[in-house]
Amino acid sequence: MRPPPFAYADPRQCHEVLALLAQYGDDAKILAGGQSLLPMLNFRLARPGYLVDINHVDELDGIRPLGDAGLSIGAMTRHRTVEQSALVRERCPLLHEAIQHVGHLQIRHRGTIGGSLAHADPAAELPGVVTALGATLRIRGVKGERTVRASEFFLGPLTTAIRADELLIAVEIPDWPVGTGMAFCEFSRRQGDFALSGAAALVALDVNGNVARCGLALIAVGGRPFDGNVIVTDLLKGEKPAEALWRAVAERVGQAVEPNTDIHAPADYRRHLAKVMTAKALAIAVRRTATKL
Repeated sequence: MRPPPFAYADPRQCHEVLALLAQYGDDAKILAGGQSLLPMLNFRLARPGYLVDINHVDELDGIRPLGDAGLSIGAMTRHRTVEQSALVRERCPLLHEAIQHVGHLQIRHRGTIGGSLAHADPAAELPGVVTALGATLRIRGVKGERTVRASEFFLGPLTTAIRADELLIAVEIPDWPVGTGMAFCEFSRRQGDFALSGAAALVALDVNGNVARCGLALIAVGGRPFDGNVIVTDLLKGEKPAEALWRAVAERVGQAVEPNTDIHAPADYRRHLAKVMTAKALAIAVRRTATKL
């Protein structure tokens, strides 16, 4: 099937992209890796009048340390680049682990960090990861730049806080305390398929072995990543790690998530998987507090 007709622009500077978005608004679509957009065009689920290709905007690419504050990953950075980055593996092992679940190798060679986040598929790994990490999204328009916390960025299925005349520039991931255990677990029918449920967990212990800081987010259990940070902090912070606590968090998560029934799985099964993935990810994260991936 052929895509509908559209005009094509190939800008080389970010300000050129923003000018085009300001001019054409909702009638323009950004082309990054194209892993989601091109199928939507071919099936005519998307009918933009203008396609703005940002593959040659070099300033949107790259992984940079933010001093001792974390990492900045440009929106055009390929999944494979992140997967092979020693800096990511060292500073954010959760992202390193999760990105290996993204599609297949061919997809990771073309797909981009910004494309995955802006597409906001509820079953995609990266939206859940940045939510658990407490990351910040940098968004730019012709009138200036703003930042949005990951917990406020994803509004619903395929819907984010990016306005029609704005562009996602980068995601900024904060450093967690040294020795933080991190884990990503998901269940899918086959390797590379979208997850039926998945969980990203982080646990940092204090000198007494009690939980000092923790994070949790789930994917594929609703219209956007499920932010479990309040639940996990309420039940775990200040406590000595124990299996009973993982089960308590999992039960609370199971009561809070609102998964949908679709052709892949009924809602009750997704809710069950959410509980299993939550407990598993937390248990692994605690085991890793003294080791690295």
